[in-house]
Amino acid sequence: MNEQQQPSAAAPSGAASPAASPVAPHGAGGLPVPPPRRGADWMFGGVYGTVLASALLAALDQKGGEVTPFYDASWVLVTAATGALAHGYSHHMSTHQTGSLWRRWRVLSRVLWNEWPMIAATLPTVLLLLFTGLAHWESYGVTAIGLGMNTALLFAWGAFVAVRVGYRLRSALLMGLGDATIGLAIIVANALIK
Repeated sequence: MNEQQQPSAAAPSGAASPAASPVAPHGAGGLPVPPPRRGADWMFGGVYGTVLASALLAALDQKGGEVTPFYDASWVLVTAATGALAHGYSHHMSTHQTGSLWRRWRVLSRVLWNEWPMIAATLPTVLLLLFTGLAHWESYGVTAIGLGMNTALLFAWGAFVAVRVGYRLRSALLMGLGDATIGLAIIVANALIK
């Protein structure tokens, strides 16, 4: 038999066939190109950014301390941007890349750009802090409102992501509750620590 007539070897039980296995497309120099962000990927960054914003909001509020909403808002943004850069950079560095330096920088910049949802998810908290700075609200009320808002956002993110990736509504709502539990844990920790 020639090559075209030979039967293909069957894939072992439980293994995906070669045609079904996901292989990253390769660009110039044979480097894998990161796939474009699918809907669920950027939504997971949104969940992570919302949790980060909640933790920072709770940590930056000092009982009896000076109210500094503009300072707090800037630190939420700086920490989110730094976290996004570290997250993207660590993913990039965990894979061995061959090829030209220019190509590696292009792949790195694309990976870093894909971390934008983490930063965007902190914007409701940043806007709340900016508004409270302009309105001169008390810090305890701001923290309580912000943590409640972020817990509701975590529920929405979790349920929306679950529906988007194919879960039924009941399961999606339970997943939303699971995400909201993280927000509730931050609220409880804030109450106990302060």
